Amino acid sequence: MAQQSSVPTSSDPPPFDPTEPSTPIAFPIKTLEDLESRAYFKSFHYPFNRSTVALQPVPLPDRRRMLVCHDMAGGYKDDKWVQGGTNPDAYAIWHWYLIDVFVYFSHDLVTLPPPCWTNTAHRHGVKVLGTFILEGGGEAARDTLLSTNESAQMYAERLTELAIALGFDGWLMNMEISMNSQQIPYLKEFVSHLTQSMHSKLPGSLVIWYDSVTVDGKLDWQDQLNEKNKPFFDICDGIYVNYGWKEDTPKSSAAAAGERKYDVYMGIDVFGRGTYGGGEWNTNVALDVLRKEDVSAAIFAPGWVYEHKQETDFQTAQNKWWNLVKKSWGIVQSYPKLLPFYSNFDQGHGYHVSIDGEQISDAKWNNLSSQGFQPILEVTDASTSHSIRAYLNFKEAYNGGGSIALEGTLERNCYTEIQLFQGELVLDELPLKFMYSSKTNGDSQLGLSLEFLSSTNKRKLLLAPSTIKKFSNDFSEVIETTTLELPGLSPDWFVQVGSIQMNGYKLTNINILCYRSSHENDEPSHKSGLVDKNNTPDGNSSSEYFAMLGNITLRSHEEPGLPPYNSWLVEGQYIKWTPSPEGTRNLDIKIIWKLKDSRSHTVYEHYNIYVIKVGEKGEKGEKGENCLGELHNVPEYLGATHVEAFYVSNLAVPSSTSGLKFMIQVCGVDGSSQRLEDSPFLYLDVEGSRGPPFYANLWRWFESVLKTVFWFFFLG
Repeated sequence: MAQQSSVPTSSDPPPFDPTEPSTPIAFPIKTLEDLESRAYFKSFHYPFNRSTVALQPVPLPDRRRMLVCHDMAGGYKDDKWVQGGTNPDAYAIWHWYLIDVFVYFSHDLVTLPPPCWTNTAHRHGVKVLGTFILEGGGEAARDTLLSTNESAQMYAERLTELAIALGFDGWLMNMEISMNSQQIPYLKEFVSHLTQSMHSKLPGSLVIWYDSVTVDGKLDWQDQLNEKNKPFFDICDGIYVNYGWKEDTPKSSAAAAGERKYDVYMGIDVFGRGTYGGGEWNTNVALDVLRKEDVSAAIFAPGWVYEHKQETDFQTAQNKWWNLVKKSWGIVQSYPKLLPFYSNFDQGHGYHVSIDGEQISDAKWNNLSSQGFQPILEVTDASTSHSIRAYLNFKEAYNGGGSIALEGTLERNCYTEIQLFQGELVLDELPLKFMYSSKTNGDSQLGLSLEFLSSTNKRKLLLAPSTIKKFSNDFSEVIETTTLELPGLSPDWFVQVGSIQMNGYKLTNINILCYRSSHENDEPSHKSGLVDKNNTPDGNSSSEYFAMLGNITLRSHEEPGLPPYNSWLVEGQYIKWTPSPEGTRNLDIKIIWKLKDSRSHTVYEHYNIYVIKVGEKGEKGEKGENCLGELHNVPEYLGATHVEAFYVSNLAVPSSTSGLKFMIQVCGVDGSSQRLEDSPFLYLDVEGSRGPPFYANLWRWFESVLKTVFWFFFLG
């Protein structure tokens, strides 16, 4: 695999000490000593690096598969900031419906995937692997690792322990270093024991061997599966074949694998370094050969699209490149599969954050853990007339940092249908409840069309804000939705709800339907945004169209309410005050929380963190405002976390502040979010202030009374 290099400079920061409190980051393990001693688990950062989105422990499907290996400039870039970074244009993958396995790669000894990648990949049904690598310069580590059977087993168990603790699904083994014949049995024991221990602790986990060192100890890439590397293939879950294969190699490798041909992943380097077809914009050439021979693919470094200057912006180039993969390979992941299902279409980066259509932060950000289920939106050619273009809009959002924008021209008697999700949701006797938010201009309208399949029948239903008779010929049923009134909802957005009963059917597709309001006796012409976008009817009735889809929720019943503030225990740790030359103070603090009921194993989607800076009574701001009014007591959004901990770093606290109230807004998997007044919180007196104001003291006294009553009556 390609080696990345960096040159130290005089401006490099001091050595990283993982035991000291600091902004949480993801980082690799660089020495066998640290691996053996379990030093990682003693780091301040470990609790923040646990992924929270679980993946069903099932084996890979029995078909050709797509593995994607992410390698970008040595790894741990914008994605290393566990609580999120500040780059709104950070690299992301959002075509997860094309991927089965995701590998996070770097040239460090033990590459641990940042939790943001594991969270979003798991959300989409994709397995995630870390990387163990030995290459040139690693002779001492090689000799230690492969000294005895016992040492090989011990290090294998350390790797298993890390994967289980951090929540990812296995390892890519990259032994790009030669070794003597006496070490080969220990290498086999290392790979075999790792595979067995991973399988015993996590059913469905994977250990994949990279085509590098051969069974005779030579570093000799075979570019195929053969007798020189098959002994390693036989004791793990698959082989990642190097990139220099020829057109006839996939067929011979499949023959060598026998019944396990889908466990052969033929490598394709997107940078084009010696790869079949040349990679880059010709990556699909290699994929077409692999599809023909019915073996699996391993795409290396798809971040090439991001790292190299393209003719268009990254969003457009990324969609274009992955569309080549889609056309060649096809969709491999389907969702929704389970209820509740929720997506706000967030890509995990943006220029602001909104809740219920109201902007709560205008700060630029990136955090892949916040990425929602990604839609199947094929970007249409905007140069064609009378078409609707679907794209992610970063300017406005209902929840999160983006929404789906639908823009173009549409005849009054026409509608455009664009695929949103390809589902695999089996329905029972409970009604399926839909909710979606939209925002439209003029007479532009937006609905959802749903496709269902049973053993004997197909049905297609339309959910729209009004019953429109002219659509009845194209749908089995048209269901009128109801506009939902929500407290605090932005007046620019409308929330539609509807319910359907489809017992015994499977939901196979969710589509966006774009249309314009018109007279009831108008007969519409169907115009597919994916197929027939250039097939426009005669006439000059075209009109500008614009609408936005903010989010979508599917559920079969109402989810339990989010637990109120008095159900939680909240604590502050590692509190550090630092004075600044401006007369303010800066605060570092780790906040942790957990439910008082230790029997509860409920996992919430994420937590939004706010702070209220409580002003001292009677203090005046520069313009004479009372600090208890305009300048204080306004919740300030700090960020989001997916674990029950958040680290606040270098928070500026004005001199007129007497206390800080940190609020933890609990958010459910169905897209619900707790009211701030019901959220758990931590109150912290500001060091050196005159103490909290009267109302803060009163509230804290009242809270203590509530806690006493709770413990007395409910816990005896």
